[in-house]
Amino acid sequence: MFYLFLIFFVFGSRKWFLIFFKRQLIHFLLFFCVSINMSTAKEFMKIPVDPIPLKIITEKGTIFYKVELAFSKAQSKAGLMYRTDFPHDHAMLFRNVISDKPENEREMLMWMADTPLPLDMMFVDSRGIIVSIVENARPFSEDIISSKVPAAFAIEINAGEVADKRIQKGQRIIHPAIYEKY
Repeated sequence: MFYLFLIFFVFGSRKWFLIFFKRQLIHFLLFFCVSINMSTAKEFMKIPVDPIPLKIITEKGTIFYKVELAFSKAQSKAGLMYRTDFPHDHAMLFRNVISDKPENEREMLMWMADTPLPLDMMFVDSRGIIVSIVENARPFSEDIISSKVPAAFAIEINAGEVADKRIQKGQRIIHPAIYEKY
């Protein structure tokens, strides 16, 4: 209250006080709008590439992917959200967060919310065997994508890779994070 009285006293009249107050209000609102806009900017989470490649053993031979391990809760939640580019030789590996151990497999649920890239998803058991495949998951969809069978891991790759490389259910995935006996 004293502050308002002092400002009124300094400006001498109600007219000058209102002009000053309006300017301050405009500056505050501009600052507020800019800071809100910057705080809600959508940025993807940078997940480091594991030095050991992920291998998929197919009828055509072995396929190698540089793999990003999304194992923390924050990484799993972010996944490929907001990413507009994902190299064709990259894959993202998720651990089933519902299970406490890979051996305790349960149905795995994924979604494509805020993901602008179409993806193929492979669901893998604790021995590294592909148990389910979902091709061409629709970008930005909030529909739940289910493994429909118990799975310990999910692997996301660019849409079309499963068909192009003839990846099929029953094939083996080799990476120390999945099955350490290799």
